[in-house]
Amino acid sequence: MRSPFRTFLVLAAATLLGACASGPARRVSEPAAQLQQITVRADGGWDLQLRLQNYSSIPMRFDRVRLALVAAGAAAGDVIATPALDIGPESADVINLRLQPATASKLAVADALAGSHGIDYQLQGEIVATPEKKSQKTFAVEHRSSLSPAPGLPGVLR
Repeated sequence: MRSPFRTFLVLAAATLLGACASGPARRVSEPAAQLQQITVRADGGWDLQLRLQNYSSIPMRFDRVRLALVAAGAAAGDVIATPALDIGPESADVINLRLQPATASKLAVADALAGSHGIDYQLQGEIVATPEKKSQKTFAVEHRSSLSPAPGLPGVLR
């Protein structure tokens, strides 16, 4: 006759083995985008560093980005890219872009840099990405944050 304790141990071991066999969950989460830096060029245009964040538990290929940028309350322009960039699970990477901003946002950023104060910004649009072993998806993106002048780096907001 089997003891109840031995039966419990066999069942517990079988349950643990079953849980291990399924592996980690493959979760696809909404990616995010945010400005890491704006550098104002001599011609008044901006060099942008756009941070793309993969919050999924699996790698994701970032195929297209289309975001409307509002800086200091004024429409700056559209941030459009086709990075074709693979980003690992729960990781991020940065892409560099150029933007010729609208006059109102260009003046607001120049004022912020001259006055050594920050600006608020907003990104709104979509990211098209392909999670590993899945089909391409379009994700809505909305992000609000602020940037401040970088000490010792003229013309740079971080």
